[in-house]
Amino acid sequence: MDLSILTSYTFLVVCFGTMILASVAGMIGAVTVLKGQSLIGDAIGHSSYPGVIIAFMIGMALDPVLLLIGATLSGTLAFVLVQFIDVNSKLNLDAILATVLSAFFGLGMVLKSYIQGHPIYVKVPQGGLQNYIFGQAAFIRLVDVQLIFVVAIPSIFLLILFYKEFKLFVFDEIYAKSIGLSPSMMYIIMVLMIMGVIATGLKFVGAILISSFLIVPAITAMQWSNRFNRVLLIAAGVGSFSSFIGTYLSSVYAGMSTGPSIILAMSCIAFLSMIIGPHGLIASKIRRREFLADN
Repeated sequence: MDLSILTSYTFLVVCFGTMILASVAGMIGAVTVLKGQSLIGDAIGHSSYPGVIIAFMIGMALDPVLLLIGATLSGTLAFVLVQFIDVNSKLNLDAILATVLSAFFGLGMVLKSYIQGHPIYVKVPQGGLQNYIFGQAAFIRLVDVQLIFVVAIPSIFLLILFYKEFKLFVFDEIYAKSIGLSPSMMYIIMVLMIMGVIATGLKFVGAILISSFLIVPAITAMQWSNRFNRVLLIAAGVGSFSSFIGTYLSSVYAGMSTGPSIILAMSCIAFLSMIIGPHGLIASKIRRREFLADN
C-alpha cells in the first residue's frame, strides 16, 4: 500500500473533485430512485451527448462552459420530449426512456463521425470530445473542481430548500397535490438538479457511466435505512467513499481508469449491502423465517 500518493497534488485534486461530484449525485439520485424514476438520469445522461457535439460545432473549440451549456440544453430537451410522449401516448415510461435515450445518443455518435471527416473541423482539436462518452476523471484540474463546486452548491441548496416538498412528492404525490404542491414544479426542480450533476460529470465520468453515480449509491443507501434523510446522507457517503477508493486504486495500479474504478468500488459496496444490510437478503430471510415460525 503506497500511502505517499495520498499527499500528491494530482491525487488530491482528482479525489476532491470526484468525491464532491459523487456525493452530490448520490443525494440527488436518491430522490429519483425513491420516486421510481431512476432511468431518468440514465436517459438524460446519454441524451446530453449530442448537445456537447453541437456546442463544439458552433463554438469550434473545446470550451468547457459552452459544452456544458450544450449538454444541459440537449438533456433538458430529451426530458421534455419524454414527458410529452408519456402524457400523449399509451407507451410505458421505460419504453419511452429507452427510445429517447437511443435516439439522442445515436444522433451524438452520428454528429461525432460527421465532424471527424469534415474539412471544416479537421484542424480543430477533437480529442476531448471522446472523454464525454467514457470520461477521463484522472485529468481533473483545479478549474474543473471549481466548476463542480459552482454546480454542486446550487443543486444541494435546492434539495435542502425543498426538502419537505420532495419528501411529500416522493412518497405521496397525490396527497402533495391535494395540499397545493405542484408536481410539475417538483419535476422541474428535480430535472434542474439532475442536469447540473450530469452536465458537470459528463467530462469526467462519461455519458455511459454517469447514471451509475446517480443510481448505485441510492440503491446502497436503501439497504441500510428506510428514512428519507438517512438515505440521502448514506448515499452521499457511499458516493464520496467510493470516489476515494476508486481514485486511490487508479493511482496505485497503472492502467486502471479512475471513472470505472470508482463505479467498481460503488458496485462492490452495493452488492455487499444487498447481502448484509438491514434490508438486504440475509435480513429479509431471517424476518421471513421468524414470521413463518410465529404463524
